[in-house]
Amino acid sequence: LRPSSKISATVLVAAAGDYVLGGLFSLHAETVGKSPFIRAEVPRCQTFNLKVVGYSFLQAMRFAVEEINNSSTLLPGVSLGYEMVDVCYHTNVVHPLLYFLANNHSRVQLQESYTCYQPRVLAVVGPDSSPGAVTMANVLSLFLIPQITYTATTESLRNPKHFPVAFRTIPSTEQMIKAMLLLLKHFHWNWVIVLFGDDDYGQENLKLLRFWATGVCIAFQESIPVPRGSQMLSLEQQAKVQDIINMLHQSTAKVVLVLTLDLMLPFFFQEAVRQKVTDLVWIGTEAWATDPSLHSITNISRLGTFLGVAVREVPIPGFSTFRAKAPSNQTGGAGTWASDQGTCNQVCDRCFSAAKQREKELSDSGERTDFNVYSAVYVFAHALHRLLRCGSTGCHKRTVYPWQLLPEVRQVDFSLLNNKIRFDENGDPPNSFAIVQWRWDQDSHLFKKIAYYSTMHQKLLFGTDNISWHTPGNTVPVSICSNQCIPGQRKKPTGLHPCCFECVDCEAGTYFNESDHYNCQPCPVTHWSNARSQTCHPKVVTYLAWHDHRAVVLLIVSLLGLLTTLATLLTFAFHLRTPMVKSAGGGMCLLMLAALVICFLNILAYVGIPTEFKCVWRQTVSSFCFTLCISCIVIRSLQIVCIFRLMAKLPKAYNYWTKYKGPYIFMAVVLALKTVTLMINFLISSPAPVELPLEDNPAILVLDCKKTPAFLQMLDTALDMSLSVLCFCFAYLGKEFPKNYNEAKYITLWTTSYFTSWAILFVAITLYPGVLVPFFSALFSVVNLFGIVIGYFGPKCYIIFFHPERNTSAYFQTDIQTYTMRRK
Repeated sequence: LRPSSKISATVLVAAAGDYVLGGLFSLHAETVGKSPFIRAEVPRCQTFNLKVVGYSFLQAMRFAVEEINNSSTLLPGVSLGYEMVDVCYHTNVVHPLLYFLANNHSRVQLQESYTCYQPRVLAVVGPDSSPGAVTMANVLSLFLIPQITYTATTESLRNPKHFPVAFRTIPSTEQMIKAMLLLLKHFHWNWVIVLFGDDDYGQENLKLLRFWATGVCIAFQESIPVPRGSQMLSLEQQAKVQDIINMLHQSTAKVVLVLTLDLMLPFFFQEAVRQKVTDLVWIGTEAWATDPSLHSITNISRLGTFLGVAVREVPIPGFSTFRAKAPSNQTGGAGTWASDQGTCNQVCDRCFSAAKQREKELSDSGERTDFNVYSAVYVFAHALHRLLRCGSTGCHKRTVYPWQLLPEVRQVDFSLLNNKIRFDENGDPPNSFAIVQWRWDQDSHLFKKIAYYSTMHQKLLFGTDNISWHTPGNTVPVSICSNQCIPGQRKKPTGLHPCCFECVDCEAGTYFNESDHYNCQPCPVTHWSNARSQTCHPKVVTYLAWHDHRAVVLLIVSLLGLLTTLATLLTFAFHLRTPMVKSAGGGMCLLMLAALVICFLNILAYVGIPTEFKCVWRQTVSSFCFTLCISCIVIRSLQIVCIFRLMAKLPKAYNYWTKYKGPYIFMAVVLALKTVTLMINFLISSPAPVELPLEDNPAILVLDCKKTPAFLQMLDTALDMSLSVLCFCFAYLGKEFPKNYNEAKYITLWTTSYFTSWAILFVAITLYPGVLVPFFSALFSVVNLFGIVIGYFGPKCYIIFFHPERNTSAYFQTDIQTYTMRRK
């Protein structure tokens, strides 16, 4: 590889030294003219606009070299030299790169090993663009020449395997984007506009923003066109700018993230000012956040508030004075300015004049990136200090190859102007960013620091200085798609952006949890909540308590029924051998009355705190005894029918019925069916107390026994209903029997009350759920029991107590004979 015959003409300024460093700076920048990629030629920098900050960076390197050469401790007896090139802010850095690699203007020969190859420079500072830095790092890595860039933030350089020589004194793009996002979060801005450059820098920033942006929505994103060919934008580019400005006017977002290089912005901001774009917050990247040229655009302050992520300000003592001196008056040792030969090698009097005119702006900008250049030179000096084993009296001078210097650069660790200088495994520094605000007050700096971003802790720390907003009353601008929901409301997304939503109240029985902003969480069964709640409250557990007035009434009625049944039981036991008791069933009546006593006692299981024992008693023993009682009535009615009907017409059938104990077999079958039903219920749904929610009052839980499954409840009820219907049928068949055996009207009274109470119970528990369910269930049982006691046993007790003359064998015989005579 051979550099151009005029390669020496690229050098802006050079100084001889024992060890020479290369510097790449942009003293000019192409804002007009053809793209350098159209033709393979060396850019003519003098046709481009001046870039004053590039001149300041160049002077920072010269100043650092001069300080080091004048130091008696860092490199005693050793002088550093430099050769600095204007790269015109291009990614095409191949020309200066070949110049640095070539030795004594010779070609760069292909070799099997470059271990003993001595290039023109020992190390390189720069360049300032990310694409240019990547291009140079690719080549320098082959020669293991250390490179420290001072403004390239690209993530590509954070790969020591691909770029083992690349270091930088500015944090990476990722850290800058994180600082931006923390700034948005601090001011609660989640609805933003993104303008980016249509180049590697803009695309990488946009990609990282989308990757790390959680909780931030982009209203729209557009690329800013780059002027080409003339100082005016093309018609197509003008239309693109007009579209962007129209969208800025129409958008509800009030914060604009501008992820682009500084050269793309002058035309855009001037047009935005002309078209009266106002009341926006502009957030810039480190590429233009402290650019004095953009700050000086006429009336740019009308656009709104300007914030930016910038390199931290580190004042360099004596640098401003050094920069303000003419190059011919600067003490630079052997430093000389090259002659103008028509390429990038201007004497740069224009640079100095422009810098002189804008010295205040350069000073007010904080000399931020200047320190990055300054510290990069000191890194190489400290690496040489270790490599040359320098002491207080001098250094061991020797030939140093770039690959020998590289590991020493990686291990540097020192303080410079109270700032720690070192590199991590990716070549990144521990430097942090500052959040700055643009000011136009005459008594303040152009770029005022309002916050500090720590790359180590990834936190944003705000100072005590107030921020001057463009809003009335200096209030923080609002940039959100939707207002935050009030407590107890969930978000209902509208459109594609998660930041745009409607607020919907959480319904009763649910609550809002911060872990899920889009769904209301249901309360546990034992808790309740009103609409728009953030928490659930424990439900009040209620049951039919002993002191409840309904329970008191129920217990009094049950006690009355119990006493009545006991009295009837004693009466029937005392008159067991009388015809009336025998005709009613004899000993079977005592079994029925005993079952009724148990059923009346069962009412106690409905009152008080339900327990498993009470639930079992209610659903098994009570039900079994009630079925036993009904089956006895059925058997008694059937026996009467058999005596007066079956015995005369079917004597053999009657004989079989009596011989093989038909009544007892019938009772056994009925009770067996009842037992099976109860056992199935017990196995499928073990009776136990449960807390049941009350639909019309969510604050209450009813403590009651677990409900029997519907099909088992229907089966159990069907059995009792069938027995009741049989009672009714048999009683109807015996309506013409002798008076003492005719129980049709009494059984009809009982069965009617039974069917009616069932219907009333069904309606009651439907209309009045909750604690009234066990009350109505118990009341239903009492009514049925009273129906049997009064309807079946009442008339018989009446005869026993008030008409004892009818309770004789003679009277019964006469009654039967009368019935027989009537039948004939």
